[in-house]
Amino acid sequence: MKRLFVTVLLAMYAVMAFAQTSIKVQTHNVVAADEQFNVTFIIEGEAKSSDFSWEPGDDFQLLWGPQQGRSTSVQMINGKTTKSVQTTYSYVLRPVKAGKFTIARASAKVKGQDIYSEPVTIEVVAAGASSGSSRGQQSSSQGSSQTQQRQSQAGVVQDDDIFLTLTLNRTNVVVGEPVTATIKLYQRVNVAGFESASFPTFNGFWSQELEAPTNIEFTRETYDGQIYNSALLRKFILIPQQQGAVKIDPAELVCLVNVRVSSGGTSIFDGFFDDYRTVRKKVASKPVTVNVSPLPAGAPASFGGGVGEFTISAKVSKDSLKTHEAASLVVTVSGKGNVSLLEAPKVSFPPDMEVYDTKVSDKIDRGGLSGSKVYEYPFIPRSYGDFVIEPVKYSYYDVSKKKYVTLETPAIPVSVARGNETDGGGVVVSGGSLPKDVRTLGSDIRFINVKNPGLASKGRFFVGSLAFWLIIALLVAAAAVCWAALRGLAARRADVVGTKNRKATKMALKRLQLANTFLKQNLYTAFYEELHKALLGFISDKLNMPVSELSRDRIAEALKDGKVDEHYVDTFIGILDACEFARYAPDAGHEAMEAHYKSAVDVISSIDSNMKAKKNAPKGAVMAVVMLMMLPFAASAQEKDYVDSLWNAANEAYVEGRWNDAVSGYEMISSMGLESASLYCNTGDAWFKDGNVPKAILYYERALKLDPSYSDARYNLELLNSGIQDRIDPVPEFVLKAWARDICYIMDSDAWAVCFMVLLALTLAMALLFILAPTAGGRRAGFFTGIVLLLLAAFSLSFSIWQKKDYMNADSAIVMRPVTSVKSSPSSEASKDLFILHEGTKVTIIDSVGSWNNIELADGRQGWIPSGDIEII
Repeated sequence: MKRLFVTVLLAMYAVMAFAQTSIKVQTHNVVAADEQFNVTFIIEGEAKSSDFSWEPGDDFQLLWGPQQGRSTSVQMINGKTTKSVQTTYSYVLRPVKAGKFTIARASAKVKGQDIYSEPVTIEVVAAGASSGSSRGQQSSSQGSSQTQQRQSQAGVVQDDDIFLTLTLNRTNVVVGEPVTATIKLYQRVNVAGFESASFPTFNGFWSQELEAPTNIEFTRETYDGQIYNSALLRKFILIPQQQGAVKIDPAELVCLVNVRVSSGGTSIFDGFFDDYRTVRKKVASKPVTVNVSPLPAGAPASFGGGVGEFTISAKVSKDSLKTHEAASLVVTVSGKGNVSLLEAPKVSFPPDMEVYDTKVSDKIDRGGLSGSKVYEYPFIPRSYGDFVIEPVKYSYYDVSKKKYVTLETPAIPVSVARGNETDGGGVVVSGGSLPKDVRTLGSDIRFINVKNPGLASKGRFFVGSLAFWLIIALLVAAAAVCWAALRGLAARRADVVGTKNRKATKMALKRLQLANTFLKQNLYTAFYEELHKALLGFISDKLNMPVSELSRDRIAEALKDGKVDEHYVDTFIGILDACEFARYAPDAGHEAMEAHYKSAVDVISSIDSNMKAKKNAPKGAVMAVVMLMMLPFAASAQEKDYVDSLWNAANEAYVEGRWNDAVSGYEMISSMGLESASLYCNTGDAWFKDGNVPKAILYYERALKLDPSYSDARYNLELLNSGIQDRIDPVPEFVLKAWARDICYIMDSDAWAVCFMVLLALTLAMALLFILAPTAGGRRAGFFTGIVLLLLAAFSLSFSIWQKKDYMNADSAIVMRPVTSVKSSPSSEASKDLFILHEGTKVTIIDSVGSWNNIELADGRQGWIPSGDIEII
């Protein structure tokens, strides 16, 4: 089947070749003014031609013709017969004058269609002769006869009959500018062959052979006004590599020339008996010097050695890429000049793209001065994301403009999708067999918190708040009040008068009990005497007045001075008068005694209460709204219900696997100015499940920044950090600081602040014990215990403030781009790449300049990174 297909193709090709009909012209391109030459028109095709017509014109004299010839060929291929008919029309012409003239077009008809020949230009030189070719064709011109006559007379070949030339298209160039060198042989003798050819080595040039014909074919050409048969031997492209006058050595060739030797007779028939012999004629070209100037100073950094005129283009071999998938950047430099010596352009690939050895291919035209060079840069992206290959710059020296020209391709965006790595559903950690044959099949983050998130306003900390300072003030005030109360209690115990005053009512009521006994026994005189003693004793104790100094008027005056209501004063004086009257009056009866007794009890109690109320001035409430001061400004009940609905909806979306909806719900709560470690941790969980690892790390860091003791966030963060690409060994922290940090992270800031409050209260209690303890042992215990409690309170306060300060400092960030370069300075042009970072790496921000941040790694390395590549924790 394959052979049949090839045969059919060959047959079709033969049919098409013979089916085409045209008029070809055969003649010399150069003739002498006195030379006769042939012009032959050839018509070839399937059908015969007719109505051939041609006129020589006024520039040529028709000497003979037309001579018509015809031949027919028949071919049979696989039973298919094809026929070709060739018709020739030959003329002999002689030029009328020197110059360049055009042979007029010939016309004919084939199957009724007109066909024409192409115009041919012939150069007519004023003097000279044509010679036979190397195949021994005889010359018909006078110059050829003269050449043969010289050969017969001397038996040698003259230098102007055969010689070698080396010509350059230019001799004044700059370094790298291409030069074309052509080596030709000119002859008008009978050349039988060649030997011992030697071509220049072109020292100081890069050279490449453009043409090296294996069969030397001669064509007519004029040289210094003479007609020669010339043949191209070699053609080179030369590119100078050094400056100065560079000399090119001659080319050499030994030609075997058939020379006619005369027999020496005088007969007219001697010419028929002349002999021919072969003479070795060595010909050499003249040495040539090329003046090479240096390239101007100040070449751009992107100069690739090009001299000429070029264009550049760049493209990526694939429209879509995935991580760990090979692709190539193809850069093509095209134009005229030293294409073969162009150096590969420098390409700045995005970081984390593995670039391999550049592949170079070129396509140079036959002239060697133009073409294109293709540079293929294979690369493999190791990270996903949107990247940009920076514009490729390439500079060359333009000879015509005499200056350097810089070309630049557009920036090439490259979008790399995530490859077949683990997806966002979990971090797979391979594990072997553990004790008790428990196998770890994989690891995943912990489940979200579905309980009350404990939301609070962003940036709110208990330590340093108004409630914090108010409680401290209340604790100190309470301690002061306790101290004052205890001191007052001791003073009251030492105050006899005060004691009597405070116990006056109690003693009076005790005496009244004895009077009540007498009342029940109906002892009239004893009752009133005891009642009188109770009343006077009450006044004596209450007003700190001796009984002997008590009188009716003085008692009334003292009670009034004590701010006792006048009604009670009158009642009290009236009872005293009744007691005085009963001592001298007859028995008034049991009912009067009982009435006086009740009045005495009531008036003593009333005077005591009245004097206390007047003595103690009204005081303001000390403990009002303390608990309200400790509470944050909570949202209204309606807003709280809305937040709870968002929280529950986000949790439900997470459970159902709608990660994006869960993220939106959690971030909606955060946008309302609320935060908690649980909220941040849940947001990180949703981002991780959605496949965004750097966002998940960012929110876990925010959760730990708010509450370093949150174990779920710490576990998830450690799991994700074990899977990021950058492995950074941190600078060891001072051991005491590390211990302090570990202790600080046991509780959050608010818990440490509450602990400080409790320890401060205990410290104040121990201070009171030290001040007021009645024994030395008690004071010693209060002192040392108070010192310990004070130190613990100071540590608690410092831990709380430490965490708050860490939260307020916006000096940490997470790298969000899949891969980014860290520069030596805040500039993308005038800086060097120091190192690369991948997504999820934590950095410390030291300084910022415009849209750049100066960052530091945990191992101490520093550099500048665009602000858009990181997100602050």
